[in-house]
Amino acid sequence: FYHQTPNRSIMVEARSFLFSSESVNEGHPDKLCDQVSDAVLDACLKADPMSKVACETATKDNMVMVFGEISTAANLDYEKIVRDQVKEIGFSSFVDDLSSVDSKGLSCDTCEVLVRINKQSPDIAGGVHVGKDDMDVGAGDQGIMFGYASDETECHMPLTHLLANKLGKQLTDVRKDGTLWWLRPDGKTQVTIAYDQLADGSVIPTKIHTVLISTQHAEPSKAKRSTEQ
Repeated sequence: FYHQTPNRSIMVEARSFLFSSESVNEGHPDKLCDQVSDAVLDACLKADPMSKVACETATKDNMVMVFGEISTAANLDYEKIVRDQVKEIGFSSFVDDLSSVDSKGLSCDTCEVLVRINKQSPDIAGGVHVGKDDMDVGAGDQGIMFGYASDETECHMPLTHLLANKLGKQLTDVRKDGTLWWLRPDGKTQVTIAYDQLADGSVIPTKIHTVLISTQHAEPSKAKRSTEQ
């Protein structure tokens, strides 16, 4: 880095290094859970903008579980929300056999959906919003995050992150439009770029070092377009 004070400047030693970013597709278990939780939140807020939602999701072996604390005036079918989201992502078949060429690992129609949702804890409600005005609300959870904007790209995200996301998006697009019908929802991309760091602390990308694409796919020579789409 480059640090400047009113009295002196500190220069860093020039060097070269590699930097990597990864992105997971919508069918990755982590991302699937995020999307299911988001779908529950969206449904609550659409029906009742004053909903208080703390929803988590877990999935394993043709099972999806939503759990947490929700206070809302909405009357929602949580199971339908889960199944619709799983279907939108593209999971439509499950066979309890690791050698199966037909199983995608999760089925929107046959998966077990567990719903374990209660109303918001009175203690949390009292600390967050009950009896408070709009300018005096609390937080039901807390965390520490940090980040920064980069001038590498027009969207101010690191170049490795941008490229990994674009590759993942393209992987999803060609799966859903049928161009590469044999792709399945789960996937991950990773991009590594070589950088030169100058003496003033600035960094310059010099080349794309590695591109990795890992994707779930149908069994070669056995799968049929008519059954995959």
